[in-house]
Amino acid sequence: MKKLKISSAEMVSNARKRIEEIDTDKLIEMVGDPDVVIVDIRDIRERQRTGAIPGSVHAPRGMLEFWVDPESPYYKEVFGDDKKYVLHCASGWRSALTAATLQDMGFETAHLKDGFSSWEKAGGPIEPVEKK
Repeated sequence: MKKLKISSAEMVSNARKRIEEIDTDKLIEMVGDPDVVIVDIRDIRERQRTGAIPGSVHAPRGMLEFWVDPESPYYKEVFGDDKKYVLHCASGWRSALTAATLQDMGFETAHLKDGFSSWEKAGGPIEPVEKK
């Protein structure tokens, strides 16, 4: 087996030390706040299977760095507003890494500490996502 310099778990741990983590209860209170954009970075199939946080923006993890960069041909205007952006994935690992990467780019963001799975357990609102 190939030995890595750093494990994925260590990468997540390092990212979490330098980003803002938001607890589920706090984010539930933020739903509908016009100054907050909740960004779902899960794969579309995850969203279709489990639903989504109402009003959340879908931005696949593999494209997010390009979507937030105004100089990128893939830039999305939703990321140009002066708002609080809160990322989430299923368990908080992918969103922690992505938040750290965006922070390195100069894009301020936070993430849902324990992911969508904690959102479901806490009874947060969920809307269905249709297959396209």
